[in-house]
Amino acid sequence: VGKITALTLVAHMPELGSLTPKKAGALAGLAPFNDDSGHRRGHRHIKGGRRRVRKALYMAALGAIRANTRFKSFFQAVAERSGSKKVGIIAVARKLLTVLNAMQRDRKAFE
Repeated sequence: VGKITALTLVAHMPELGSLTPKKAGALAGLAPFNDDSGHRRGHRHIKGGRRRVRKALYMAALGAIRANTRFKSFFQAVAERSGSKKVGIIAVARKLLTVLNAMQRDRKAFE
């Protein structure tokens, strides 16, 4: 995570480190919400949340996919399962937020 993403998270998500992973994802707008109606079922979309945080994490996820084998393999698995690379990037962004939340909570560096 670079300076811009870190500063964006500090400024726009001060509660980071005190949230559950699900609440952090929903607050950032990275949690999948259902859009079921009538016969249409099973399709999930991200919506709401803090737009600047979501954009910063999206760009950080692109860098994480390129630089870290753990995130790259996670991205490839999700992209294969879903059939969409964009879904994989959003999944990595949410995973990145979960890791950053845990790092802030535990006051530990990334390993």
